[in-house]
Amino acid sequence: MVTKNRKKRISPWGWIPTLYIAEGLPYFAVNTLTVLMYTNLGVSKTDMAFFTGWLYLPWVIKPFWSPFVDIFRTKRWWILAMQLLIAIAMAGVAFSLTVSCFFAFSLAVFWIMAFASATHDISADGYYILALDEEQQAAFVGVRSTFYRIASILGQGGVVILAGYLEESLHSVSAGWSVTFILLSVLFALIFFYHLKVLPSPVCDDVTEKVKAGNIVRDFINAFVTFFKKPNIISALLFMLLYRLPEAFCVKMIQPFMKDPVADGGLGMSTQEIGFVNGTVGVIALLAGGITGGIVIAKSGLKRWLWPMALSLGLPCIVYCYLAALQPADTLLISILIGIEQFGYGFGFTAYMMYLMYFSRGENATSHYAFCTAFMALGMMIPGMAAGWLFDTFAKSTLPVFSGFGAYDLFFSLVMLSTLATFAVTARIYKLTPRKEA
Repeated sequence: MVTKNRKKRISPWGWIPTLYIAEGLPYFAVNTLTVLMYTNLGVSKTDMAFFTGWLYLPWVIKPFWSPFVDIFRTKRWWILAMQLLIAIAMAGVAFSLTVSCFFAFSLAVFWIMAFASATHDISADGYYILALDEEQQAAFVGVRSTFYRIASILGQGGVVILAGYLEESLHSVSAGWSVTFILLSVLFALIFFYHLKVLPSPVCDDVTEKVKAGNIVRDFINAFVTFFKKPNIISALLFMLLYRLPEAFCVKMIQPFMKDPVADGGLGMSTQEIGFVNGTVGVIALLAGGITGGIVIAKSGLKRWLWPMALSLGLPCIVYCYLAALQPADTLLISILIGIEQFGYGFGFTAYMMYLMYFSRGENATSHYAFCTAFMALGMMIPGMAAGWLFDTFAKSTLPVFSGFGAYDLFFSLVMLSTLATFAVTARIYKLTPRKEA
């Protein structure tokens, strides 16, 4: 793509790495850091899971406002505006943790951050296409993916370790997390000013070349209608919503389980240990599983690997049943087991993403894929919101059938039971997936 003349042409290496770190960090701050932060601050598991679950909503409804990012302003403008808003929101979180009504205040700020992050996703991915020609797009697709993964490790590992260190150094959970978000705010402010200077201005991103709003609305409605007219839509939606059900239940409870004292059924780990085990070892294993899954599907096709991947996604959840039953204190053992489970999840998740791409093929493929990812987010959002309530229900239950079992034992047993839903929708999709398309 042609870009407007600048005094010095900036290589894509000068902005793609920082752009995709900026895309990943706020997503993990909203959807991962909140879980551990609120747990450490003493918020009940029911409230923590329910209200942080709502923070997925911007990614669920993202397809409904993404067309309008094309109408108002340029994608470069949206990127810069959202990065500045995220920096302000992170500072707002830091301030909110110092007041008595911190939970409601910080949630409101996280809502702003979530919508800004989802909008940044829309504009950054669109900008990538506009700012690079086809050859450059192909050359840098691995780079953008790599730096998003680095953001994942930083957001779920490095930032958590930092917060844990600050909790101990400042002798205050709220102060530790407040300083953490101040530092994140400064980082995002620096990213904003850096991108203000280096991001190219593609000519095709000019607001004067935008199509009419009426045409975009018409095209959106057409894409929406044709999506729900696709063959086997019910089976596809059930697969999108239920394939990841075990992980959707786990995602809000794994960090509380690792943090809770042994006397309460948890593993009694420190925040820094959780950052290392779950956010570093776990994330690296997850990425390794995803890469392995991509390689084998590329070689043999989706249908050949659909069942092995469904089994690898569901069955390793038994790791949490084992950890809840024995509550080992050996960090190395915990790291190995979490690594195994996350590798299995990453491997199994590959089949899910490949199916979304397969189902989206045809007319309006881009819009249809956006709808698929919205249902993907919804499938994580709803079970996650219920996870804390389910745990607290088990913890308070006096039913004789539950006697002798801890709340985490019962919760992770439920997670294993939910794998039946994964296998049921996999069986249906396996029948519908032709070998030639796999």
